[in-house]
Amino acid sequence: MPFLGELSALLTALLWAWSSIVFSAATVRAGSLPVNVGRLVLACVYLGLFVAVMGFDVQLSFRQIVLLGISGMIGFAFGDTFLFKAFRELGPRLTMLMMSTAPAIAALLAYFTLHETISIWGIIGILVTLGGVAFVVLERNAEATSPVAGRGILFAALAAIGQGVGLIFAKLAFMEGETNGFVATLVRILASLLVMLPIGLAAARSSDAFRILLTDRHSFWLMALGALLGPFLGVSFSLISIAHTSVGVAATIMATVPILMLPLVYFIGKERLSLKAVGGAVVAVAGVAILFLR
Repeated sequence: MPFLGELSALLTALLWAWSSIVFSAATVRAGSLPVNVGRLVLACVYLGLFVAVMGFDVQLSFRQIVLLGISGMIGFAFGDTFLFKAFRELGPRLTMLMMSTAPAIAALLAYFTLHETISIWGIIGILVTLGGVAFVVLERNAEATSPVAGRGILFAALAAIGQGVGLIFAKLAFMEGETNGFVATLVRILASLLVMLPIGLAAARSSDAFRILLTDRHSFWLMALGALLGPFLGVSFSLISIAHTSVGVAATIMATVPILMLPLVYFIGKERLSLKAVGGAVVAVAGVAILFLR
């Protein structure tokens, strides 16, 4: 199919824009850890049933399993743990704007691991992206300078690093041989659950957060919908994307999430958007485009 990688990346961006709204609402009600662990369990169920019904080939080499496992642990267990904390502290728009730095991180890592070159335009793209993010993040108002916002920005930065590193390991797995994106996502989530489930079970004994998630129907259904949009469909299409196009092009298109989210947070979240917020998001995505589409 022509442009399968590019179309998959665009669909990924749309799915992630919606899932970030849903997950942000769920974490405010039930907390970041319960929602993160719960949505991984549900996504594992979704993927397991889908792979079984569709009869996808699940045969992978040992090296592919290891690479996908590392990718899942870094991307889901590490990166998404901080992503959900950032959702709770910053809200979806600013968190996803910070996440637009993930392609720049992936590009730098690809330079060292995949031997992808970075030209002068690539360096300019990285600087423009960081400048666009900084333009919004450093906007001088009470919210942006609060300790909570500062902690949320740190969480979002760590999440971006996790996503960028996880993307590289996933690409390495696909370079080993043809792999179905849904099967690869299932392996990544199973690996992440090896880390997240023990943490979640330990936390459940000392916290009421998991009980709230299970007894509050609204929180549960938000988590279930987010699991469908994000780790099931979104992540699967992101892997399909990097399997059929370069990491750079895929990451560029997926990085349009901050722009796609602007109408969502305005109409659904009733969030007022300043010209700086819109301009910073456009500049950040333009920087990613310069980085990879030069």
